[in-house]
Amino acid sequence: MTELTISLETGSDRPLYEQIYNHIKTEILDGGLPFQERLPSTRKLAQYLQVSRSTVDMAYEQLLSEGYIESAPCRGYFVSELDGIYKGVAKEREEARPAEVKREHYRFDFSPNGVDLDSFPHNAWRKLSRVVLQDDEKELFMLGEPAGELELRSTIAAHLHQSRGVNCLPEQVVVGAGTDYLLMLLQAVFGGKRSIAMENPTYKKAYQVLENLGNSMQVIDMDRSGMNVKKLEASGAEIAYVMPSHQYPLGTVMPIKRRLELLKWANGSKERYIIEDDYDSEFRYKGKPIPALQGYDSHGKVIYIGTFSKSIAPAIRVSYLVLPEKLLRCYKERGTAFSSTVSRVDQRIVAGFLKEGYYERHLNKMRAVYKNRHDVLLEGLKEIPGIEISGENAGVHLLVRFQNGRTEDEACALAKKAGIQVYGLSGYYVREKEETHTVILGYANLKEEAIREAVGLLKDVWRE
Repeated sequence: MTELTISLETGSDRPLYEQIYNHIKTEILDGGLPFQERLPSTRKLAQYLQVSRSTVDMAYEQLLSEGYIESAPCRGYFVSELDGIYKGVAKEREEARPAEVKREHYRFDFSPNGVDLDSFPHNAWRKLSRVVLQDDEKELFMLGEPAGELELRSTIAAHLHQSRGVNCLPEQVVVGAGTDYLLMLLQAVFGGKRSIAMENPTYKKAYQVLENLGNSMQVIDMDRSGMNVKKLEASGAEIAYVMPSHQYPLGTVMPIKRRLELLKWANGSKERYIIEDDYDSEFRYKGKPIPALQGYDSHGKVIYIGTFSKSIAPAIRVSYLVLPEKLLRCYKERGTAFSSTVSRVDQRIVAGFLKEGYYERHLNKMRAVYKNRHDVLLEGLKEIPGIEISGENAGVHLLVRFQNGRTEDEACALAKKAGIQVYGLSGYYVREKEETHTVILGYANLKEEAIREAVGLLKDVWRE
């Protein structure tokens, strides 16, 4: 496919990227774009629609983040198989005959993968883009350092030390376009396949990437403090992938005792490492920010991964690794064969965004925005009897557990009747598992009034 016929309303209040996103999403749910259908490249679609490529990039990245489409390296974008991502929609697809494709109509979608794109800092981004490009610097369009621009890496190192307690030098920072790429790069740094343990339930996209790279994957059940270290030891894994500051999807914050136990496990063998995924630590609503696990590491055992996709926008494909000294040497031997996957222009813009204080102001704004939505959602849910709320102290989603025996499928079905999409926790478990009694509600994409109305409907359908 080389084009999509989309009627864009240039005078509309809705941004162009949102119109493109909504059209493609509707086509997928309506069956107009079947599973595995190849989408046009961002360049070709931008040319066809006569819009900027960044506009199409932003629409595609939102579709990627919500699981409607997937990206295949060197091949392009394809409509996703929706099993396990949008369970209700996928089930309808399987049960419907081809001539009777059913379209799902949801008034409200509590997607846990959302980002409030209406709050994107357009003015600051335009200003910084002009500044970066005004000197006609030809070198910006040449390949830069494989690890990324020194200016950006220095800025990231300073930011991480101040905000997250991460101890690192600029040369330990490696910049890449998204966590997926960084995990592939990390495999090259390791020099081959490894036995990797992940929490269960977990961030399944990272699990799938690591599994597809041929690693031996172990799943470790969690207790109240996070990954069970005794079970980790028994698994024989060499690497533990954890999210200690805000586990996804459970929202667990790993206490200091468990963190020290995990570091002790890593120190038990020179081949052991911990991958710390700190994907959304910026958004915390109760107490002080939780320091990164890397800051407690005195033996070079923690590999820190962070991203700007959750805090700015999915299309800002700037993520980073902080490598321990030993692995930094391995990176210089094996990893520098990989060119940087983030353009030097984008790296300069992000560096300026951090250095000039725009990022801090943007985070303060988004904390306030998400905190208000978080409070409205919590206030409404507390009026529903027979539920327990957890994971509400950080991030942009929370969990609702039904104590009256109602299953997640029943809860999702009742919400669906009210025109509301919620998500079952069982979809985040790696192994086959009986259905849970827990659903996930994300609130980044919904305005406060929409949350109030949606929760009002949920009160009616979820009452005992």
